[in-house]
Amino acid sequence: MDITLKQFKVVSTLEALSFLVLLGIAMPLKYIWEMPQMVQIVGMAHGILFILYVLGAYFMKEKLNWPMTTFGIVLLCSVVPFGPFYAEKKYL
Repeated sequence: MDITLKQFKVVSTLEALSFLVLLGIAMPLKYIWEMPQMVQIVGMAHGILFILYVLGAYFMKEKLNWPMTTFGIVLLCSVVPFGPFYAEKKYL
């Protein structure tokens, strides 16, 4: 499988946005207004995008010859709100 830089940037942006929607919209709907359906939908989409992000980061590591520290930082950015935006600006 070969992923282009442009494809990884798209996945990175979508993953970041899905995480923000999950935290900022879906979770409050579930816990404040007792509407758990949004978490199921957004959570599933975010989970798939997260897996694609991690796989894409690995392929970018190979393609761009990142050291393990850069790869680790890019992976860490996937679990921090706004993190993928930082990784995209700094390492891509």
